[in-house]
Amino acid sequence: MRNKPFQDYGQVSEGNTDSREKSLTIARLADSKKAVDVVALDMRKVSGLCDYFVICSGSSDKMLKAISDNIREFLKKQGISPAHVEGEQEAKWILMDYGDVIVHIFHEEKRSFYNLERLWKDAKKLKLA
Repeated sequence: MRNKPFQDYGQVSEGNTDSREKSLTIARLADSKKAVDVVALDMRKVSGLCDYFVICSGSSDKMLKAISDNIREFLKKQGISPAHVEGEQEAKWILMDYGDVIVHIFHEEKRSFYNLERLWKDAKKLKLA
């Protein structure tokens, strides 16, 4: 997804957006912090867990933290906070639960080990750019 930078992150708020727009905004925010291989999966037909997964990776603990901070800060300004966040201390796999959208920010080797894209291969990928 590093082909071109996103200029507009979109305007999201709890009251006026759907989960698809929120997932695309989160993908753009991750991309803006140089996340690698950003993918958004439509989970609605394959799982009752959430509507969308956003999956991305980074090459260092610092990078993962920067990606998660960017997502959290932008959405917080829009009045949206995660219900739960895990993994920030270890910064190898940060999971951010926004209810309808779950964000997975992986260290590169953890992402290849868990391979969520293969596990959820029946989920449709959203076009991000």
